[in-house]
Amino acid sequence: MTAPSSETSAGVLPAAEAARAAARQIDQAGDVGRGIAYMVIAVGLFTIMDALVKWLGATYPTMQIVFFRSVFAFVPLAIFVMRTGSLASLGTRRPLGHVLRSFIGLAALSSFFYAYAHMPLANVVAIGFAAPLFITALSVPLLGEAVGPRRWGAVAVGFVGVIIMVRPDTGLFDRVALIALAGSVFYALAMIFVRKLSKTETSAAIVFYYSLASSLVAGAFMPVQWVTPRAEDWALLILVGLVGGVAQIFMTNAFRNAPVAVIAPFDYTTMIWAAMLGFFVWGDIPGANVWVGVAIVAGSGIYIVRREAQLGVRRGVARPHMTKR
Repeated sequence: MTAPSSETSAGVLPAAEAARAAARQIDQAGDVGRGIAYMVIAVGLFTIMDALVKWLGATYPTMQIVFFRSVFAFVPLAIFVMRTGSLASLGTRRPLGHVLRSFIGLAALSSFFYAYAHMPLANVVAIGFAAPLFITALSVPLLGEAVGPRRWGAVAVGFVGVIIMVRPDTGLFDRVALIALAGSVFYALAMIFVRKLSKTETSAAIVFYYSLASSLVAGAFMPVQWVTPRAEDWALLILVGLVGGVAQIFMTNAFRNAPVAVIAPFDYTTMIWAAMLGFFVWGDIPGANVWVGVAIVAGSGIYIVRREAQLGVRRGVARPHMTKR
């Protein structure tokens, strides 16, 4: 048997490398495609959950809805933990950090749920888009991060969009709107704690202890706030927790499969679904100021996310993303 010529070997090796590189590109493209698909599904599910919260909010106290959201989220979370890891992934070395993150996250969740019940769905969603602006601003004093003039400029422009959405000369700028805006601040603070916790804690642990704390705190309100649900509302209240839990898993998988800068902008499609549901179910039509404001805020938020992703790649830093609902 004759040995292959050096010319043949030289030709085979580059061809094999090229084939492997092409296969890697296909795999990466597939991962990004799955990430985008997961994100779109998560956004759709969260919007459905928000609509259910708004519907139920007319009859049931906010903390009762939070209770069902937290308790029944354990069902999909348990399935997720069993399929992807073990109970060891729920171990923690920073219990106090989880307590602080959980209480701040609960404040954000309660604020948004209350606002959903008393404001048009799309308006609350639009105000919630201010959260990335607060995260960027708060990362300076709380995380010691350096924010350059470009991102500060994006934050300033974004807050102009917030002011446009909550125009002081209209009825939108009322107590409920301020509660929704406070929810965005609480969410930003919660994400700051998530960034700190993610250095030593798993995503499953962060979500688990948050759900546990929310269930316990909201459950403490049940003896004084409990309203016995109608037969059909039992299913809706349970569905809030199940849909929210499944959506959270889809969003986690989205950010595991694709870069933040690629899929984070798809979160802003929530506004489209919220506007459609608000119109067809409650007859709500967002004003021109809301659409203009959300366009400015979304543009600023997308710029900040992409800029942070670029800087994170240079520093080798991964940014975690957790849902606010």
